[in-house]
Parts: sequence; C-alpha cells; structure tokens
Amino acid sequence: PRPDSYKESALAANEDYKKAIELLPENWDEMSYGQLTLGENKARVTKGAAYAFQGKNLLLAASPLMKSNNQGGMDTYSYDTELCDMAVEAFAGVLKLKDQGYYKLSSWENYDEVFWKSPSRNAWPGSTEFIFASTGGNKDQGERFMTAGVDRDFHGRNGSEIVSPTHNFIHNNFGMANGLSIEDDQSGQYGPVTFNPARPFENRDPRFYRWHIIDRQEVAPKGPAKHRYAQLWYETTGNFGEHRSAGNDNQPSTTGYMHSKFYPIIDGEFHSKWNQIIDQYVGLRLHMRLTDVYLMYAEALHASKGAYAVPATYSLSAEDAINAIRNRTAGTIPNVHPSIVADNNKFMDEIRRERSVELSYEAHRWVDIRRWGVAHLPKYRRKTALDFPEDQSSFTERLLVERVCEYPKHYWLPFAAKQTQIYEGFPQNPGW
Repeated sequence: PRPDSYKESALAANEDYKKAIELLPENWDEMSYGQLTLGENKARVTKGAAYAFQGKNLLLAASPLMKSNNQGGMDTYSYDTELCDMAVEAFAGVLKLKDQGYYKLSSWENYDEVFWKSPSRNAWPGSTEFIFASTGGNKDQGERFMTAGVDRDFHGRNGSEIVSPTHNFIHNNFGMANGLSIEDDQSGQYGPVTFNPARPFENRDPRFYRWHIIDRQEVAPKGPAKHRYAQLWYETTGNFGEHRSAGNDNQPSTTGYMHSKFYPIIDGEFHSKWNQIIDQYVGLRLHMRLTDVYLMYAEALHASKGAYAVPATYSLSAEDAINAIRNRTAGTIPNVHPSIVADNNKFMDEIRRERSVELSYEAHRWVDIRRWGVAHLPKYRRKTALDFPEDQSSFTERLLVERVCEYPKHYWLPFAAKQTQIYEGFPQNPGW
C-alpha cells in the first residue's frame, strides 16, 4: 500500500543514508582503492554527501508542506521538530568534516571558484565547497549552461537562450548593503532608509552586483564605446536598448536584468569578442555545496529550537550559521539585525531570503517554495519586468505572466493513471 505520509517514506530513506554514511569514505583519494582512480574521484559519493542528503531528506519531510500531508490549514512556519532535530544532527556531520579540513566556506574573493573559475578547462569548479554534483556534459553543453543568463551579443555562442531573472524575484530577495531586505529597509524600523525607488540599482547587497548585469554596467572595457555598457532600458513606446527586448525573442533580456553567476568574467570583461574567456573554464551547478548545508542547518535548527539555541551535536546556533555566510569577508554583508533575529517568524523569513540569494539560479527555488507551502501565493506566481527609459528617470514594474498554482493540486505532479490502477489503495495525487 501507499505510505500514509511523506514522513514514513523519508524515515525509510533515512535508514539507507545511515548505512551509506557507515560505508563511504570521507575522501576517495585517501583510500587505497581510491588510488586506482586517482584524479577521477570527484564525482563519487562521499560520507559528507551522504550526511548532507540525509539532512536534506529529513528537512524536506519536516517542512510545512510535508508535515501538513496535503491537509487544509497549512502553516508556513510549522515544522515537524522531531525530524528537524534529526536533520540538524545529519548536517552537523558535514560541519564536523568541515572542521577536519574536508570542506570550507569559500571566501568572497574566491567565490567565483565555486561556480565557474575552474583550475583548468577539464577540471570541475566547486572549490572547497564542493560536496556533490552530477558529471558535466560536453563542451557545448557546458558553454550553454554558463551563458544561459547573458545576451548572445556578449558571448557569441549559438544555441544559448537567455534566461532573464524576473524583477520581483530580485526585488523581493536581493536586499540592501545594510543587510536588510528592501521591505524591511523601507519600513524604517531597523535604521535609516537606504532604498530609493528612483535609484533602485544603488546601495544594494554586494551579491546583487556580483551575480547580475544591470543597465549602464560596463561589460566590455576593451570594446568600442557603443558596446562598452549594458543597455537594458525599455520604454512602452517600443524603444529599447540593444540588450533588452519587447519579449518577442529569446536573446536580449525581457525583464531588465541578466544573471552572470556562472558566466566567466576576467578584469571586468564579459564580452568574448575581446576576451576569449569561455573556453578557459567549466561552469557547473552543484547539487550540494557547503553553503547549502549551512542554510539548511540554520533552518532546521531555528524551526526546532529557535535562533539562539546551540544543539548538542555542533556548537553553532542558527543565527551564527547565517552570519557565517554573510561574513565570508569582514564587513561584506552585515549580520542579521538583532530585532529580526528576536522575532521567530521574521528570522525564518530572513533565513529563506538568504537561501534565495545565496542559491539563486542553482535550481533549488521551486522545491523550496513548495515545501514552505507558499508557491500558490500571488507573490510567487507573478513574474514581472522592470521598465525604464534610457535616462533612468522613472521605473515601472510590469506584469509578464501570472502562473497557475493551486494548493494542493499543483504542489505535486500527477501519476500516470495506469500506475494508480496497479494496486488497490494507491490513489491519484490530490486534485488530479
């Protein structure tokens, strides 16, 4: 029969993770049998990967969607604390390996090494944060992945389609240099207001600038003046910059932004016409990296014991874990405001916002907004662009599309009808 709950399945999977942790090495290169494949072991599953995915499996099962088991009255702040405690213990296993030197949070200066700055053309990125990734594809597939967020005019690679980050995602998550979200900054409750709607690209979180291309940004310092700066402006009269479209093609940005998290940049040079940088590196999306473990550890620990508690398994509070990510380099991003930490729900919101920023464009978002039970809310269904004239004298948010998402129907995919008819008591997913 079909399990009665997601928890039942997760606990069964947990037994497999426990066995994997028992059997797997910390590092294949350190083992005699690993010497036989020295230099080719990075794709192999390790003890750290088993710990990390054990914790992720438990946190998913503890999350509001799974805890509610598709029943009404789902509360986005209500977690299964028993499973959260088990998840914290699993994540602590990774953090203890980090303390032994197997992993390390990347510094701000070296953060590109996690995403694209590989030691050589055939080496994988990931740096000291690498825990697990699937094997990469061929050279063309790697290039299409790295260039997916950037206009083809820059990189000149055929077959690449630009994936434009939506304005509402950026606006709701990438906050200000003072460490606050735009919403909290504008409230004035946590200090002077620094966000100016008439100057939306100023005073932002450093990660906003590092992982996006914005209007007027210098992108080709070696090129002629007319190609030197990003032109992402758009006017409803039909006028738009060279890197912005009216939505009728798949190359220039349709939203007013491009994302460059996986795009090789050397000395400020994006443009491969003047700097052949693509061929030197390998972009790769990691399925698990150390920053993700810190974020999940903080979420599970806070959901169970609050922001300040230190568990028996590891000497780090949820507040400490989030601030450790922000403090990769002293002063880069301020700590979470104490008043936000003191408010349980606000701090959970901040953990989630930190997750959306740090793991942006890494393919975690859809799972996250589902397991938190918020995907059906208008804030997450609406996809918007930011329109402004060439002189940036005004800014207007424009709705591009509003996705259909109903709870609980669209939180789960339907089973093929013939599969639900194999065994009695195996019903279709809710709403299908």
